[in-house]
Amino acid sequence: MSTYLRDHTDEHLQDAKPRALKYRFEPKDYVFRSITRAGGVIVLVVMAMVGIFLATNGIRAITEVGLWKFLTTQNWAPESNDFGIAAVLWGTVQIALVALLVALPLSLGTSLFITEVARGRVQRTLTSVIDLLAAVPSVVFGLWGAYMLQPNIVDFSKWISVWFGWIPIFQVQGVDPESPLRDTVPFTASTFIAGLVVAMMIVPIQTSIMTESFRRAPVGEREGAFALGATRWGMIRAVVLPFGRGGIIGGTMLGLGRALGETIAIYLIISPVFEIKFHILEKGANSIAAMIALKYSESNEFAMSALMAAGFALFIVTMIVNFTASAIIARSRSGAESEG
Repeated sequence: MSTYLRDHTDEHLQDAKPRALKYRFEPKDYVFRSITRAGGVIVLVVMAMVGIFLATNGIRAITEVGLWKFLTTQNWAPESNDFGIAAVLWGTVQIALVALLVALPLSLGTSLFITEVARGRVQRTLTSVIDLLAAVPSVVFGLWGAYMLQPNIVDFSKWISVWFGWIPIFQVQGVDPESPLRDTVPFTASTFIAGLVVAMMIVPIQTSIMTESFRRAPVGEREGAFALGATRWGMIRAVVLPFGRGGIIGGTMLGLGRALGETIAIYLIISPVFEIKFHILEKGANSIAAMIALKYSESNEFAMSALMAAGFALFIVTMIVNFTASAIIARSRSGAESEG
């Protein structure tokens, strides 16, 4: 009898269709949905308008030299139709990657310390300081990097070159490591120093996002991990980090986006060169945003079109980074692994 009822119930459940849920919206719900939808549409419209503006103003320069030459030429001389973004785009990516490699471990460690180790007044103070640092203008970081960091970091750059010069990116041409003289000029205004300054700028942003993500890790799963004998690091590795994966990726990509578009801080540090450089410790670097700031005031109509084309290329790269980050976050929502 019980077997019959169980089989009959199973067949009934298999044939049953899910009941559709009905929602009853109140006027305030319609107002909220309309406001949020309008905000999203406005953001998309503004973004599209920026792209259209840059494309329409830069198409003249791209047409004049050709798309392939524009993408592969290292020199920047619009007055002689010899210009391209190969060198400045490479420099932009280099500075952003150096900044990201330095900022990611700092941000991750700081956010974990705030959420998992610090307590009470120390935790509140650190959170407030990080939030304040995120609001500091980039020109302040640029001045700090130019007049305080750079004079004190060149010896470290030289040390890296001496001991790790066998790695191609750390080589510095024309420097004798056995020389007793303190020759630091070849190590100033480099991609490495610019990347360090940008890293200090994006650490607060990344730390704030990661901290908020880690704080939302379920208390029950934290306590369950401890109840099963996990150490603090074991709990962090099994619960906090999987749950905060979306925040880690989102904060990292947001920092990368800011690093790609940073202008004044890099402009105050680098010595502009229009060639692809693979040695990050050597003097000389460039980026698209810094080049636009440098050349804007002295550009004629055609040179301005070339700058707009370079800005459009940076816009495309930034959009690719942001859309890639959105796709990654959508596939690894916070808590996806810890809740499974």
